[in-house]
Amino acid sequence: MLETPAPTDAAASEHTEWLLKVTDLKQFAYCPRIPYYHYCLPEVRPTTHKMDAGIRAQDRAEERERRRSLRAYGLTEGERRFNVSITSGQLGVSGQIDLVIKHSVNGEDRLVPVDYKLSRRNPGRHFKLQLACYALLLEEVWDLPVEDGFLYLIPARRAVRVPITTRLRNDVRRQLAEIRALVLAERMPLVPPKQRSRCVDCEFRRFCNDVL
Repeated sequence: MLETPAPTDAAASEHTEWLLKVTDLKQFAYCPRIPYYHYCLPEVRPTTHKMDAGIRAQDRAEERERRRSLRAYGLTEGERRFNVSITSGQLGVSGQIDLVIKHSVNGEDRLVPVDYKLSRRNPGRHFKLQLACYALLLEEVWDLPVEDGFLYLIPARRAVRVPITTRLRNDVRRQLAEIRALVLAERMPLVPPKQRSRCVDCEFRRFCNDVL
């Protein structure tokens, strides 16, 4: 039975009085200004139609997931747990994983995090960083190895395997440190993203005076 571990002393580290969110990694890689707005202007939390659509699509994807096999993830059997809330005391970060699959390889248990995305495109690095962070949290709290994760592209109904490499793990730790330093300094990044198309659907677009 796949059960959520009880909180441990590790969750009471120096970071837990101010936790980052796993999604901050995705946002920081997409545009470094977004975490700044989230933490330094906490009363400002606009939502967009695209964000609401993503929530509805994810709910429908979860309903379908409960009925289908694990073949999309290259597995014949395993235990599924949805919407797993998890906190890392070591990293000072918390998040909610859409789906965690526990399975066995040669008698040894493994965990596989799955993150749903409302996208048809091949996943960008910002999505992979978020998934890798979930892997680190699972390894710390559940004390089981994570070798791969999946990004499930809802419109395409396709699962993309993401190896949780050493490089991804190191990038997660480095970017979490960068985000924390940025917020503590209350310093908005001076340069907006090079791809200005990202600004079109951004909920914080009206707060930037140097973009569209």
